[in-house]
Amino acid sequence: MKKLFLGLAVVAGSLAFAQETKTTPTVTTVNNDKGPIRVGIKAGGNTASFNDQDVSLDNQKLGFHAGVLVNIPLSKKFAIQPEVLYNQLGAKSVLSSTEVTTGATTVKTKDDYSTTLNYISVPLMLQMRPTENFYIEAGPEFSYFIDGKNKGSRTIESTTGGVTTTQASSTSEDINKDDIKKFNVGLGLGLGYDFTHNLGINARYVNSLTNIDANPVKGVDATTNRVFQLGLNYKF
Repeated sequence: MKKLFLGLAVVAGSLAFAQETKTTPTVTTVNNDKGPIRVGIKAGGNTASFNDQDVSLDNQKLGFHAGVLVNIPLSKKFAIQPEVLYNQLGAKSVLSSTEVTTGATTVKTKDDYSTTLNYISVPLMLQMRPTENFYIEAGPEFSYFIDGKNKGSRTIESTTGGVTTTQASSTSEDINKDDIKKFNVGLGLGLGYDFTHNLGINARYVNSLTNIDANPVKGVDATTNRVFQLGLNYKF
């Protein structure tokens, strides 16, 4: 009889313990707030020059860039952005600039020379966002040379008694594609700001690492591209 009561007591105690002890299921929360992949377009202006030129407004070749982009978030702070751009590079030089005054007449003569190099460029930027709307970026840029043009111009301004007359002449020739290296590799560094969820502005500097001369002369320093870009982008 004592054994029976002892067994019932053990069973009762086990049931009571089971009622008081509850198993709490483990819930795993996944924080997936990196955002969706987005496609967009971008376009803007370029100011380009060669590495052996002084940094001045007189040496800046104006051009443009335009193309498409894909923004791929890696996390809330980081993203990769590949782009495909039509990209105008090159340089401009003031070969001579003179001013001669004879009596009441002043004659100003200016000779310019410019080179335009058109590329298809594929930047691959790693972007980091310190804030929601502002980001900095860096990465390589791979470019393929399409065609180019050399252009020379002369402007003569003659001023007599406050009246100015201007004469202008120019020459132009296509660049021999065999003279320019087809592939160009550069490094880009930039920053941007998103005004809205769709519209933003971007500034980027790209310095080429590749000699653009396909037939370099021994003992002559390499000529490379450098360009500053400023433009707008729109993400869908």
